[in-house]
Amino acid sequence: MSEIPGDLKFMKSHEWARVEGDGKVTVGISDHAQGLLGDLVYVDLPTVGDRAETGTASAVVESVKAASDVYSPVSGTITAVNSALADKPETINEDAFGEGWIFVVEIDEPDQLNDLLDPDAYAELLEEDDH
Repeated sequence: MSEIPGDLKFMKSHEWARVEGDGKVTVGISDHAQGLLGDLVYVDLPTVGDRAETGTASAVVESVKAASDVYSPVSGTITAVNSALADKPETINEDAFGEGWIFVVEIDEPDQLNDLLDPDAYAELLEEDDH
């Protein structure tokens, strides 16, 4: 199990959000989630300019085992996507909290971040899942 970075916020569905400080939030899936999915073979990215809504699917990651929706932790406009994942979806398996980011949202309501789990609460959630 990799360390959970302290600067991230999490959804119970294993998406992470990193606040970039310019009103933008980078989104990906956790190391735990990629481990459950196994080797990723395809990532269906959103389109820049699309609207993201909290808790709605904005992207899809597919492994040899299953396809899984990636939910946006915040509402706003998608300003960037990690197009490198089209050719190398396994980047998420290798570096879920770094180079494996999926998209960036310009956030409408910064207060939405308060509804997300901090790293400690997310770690507790994972421990509960393991029991």
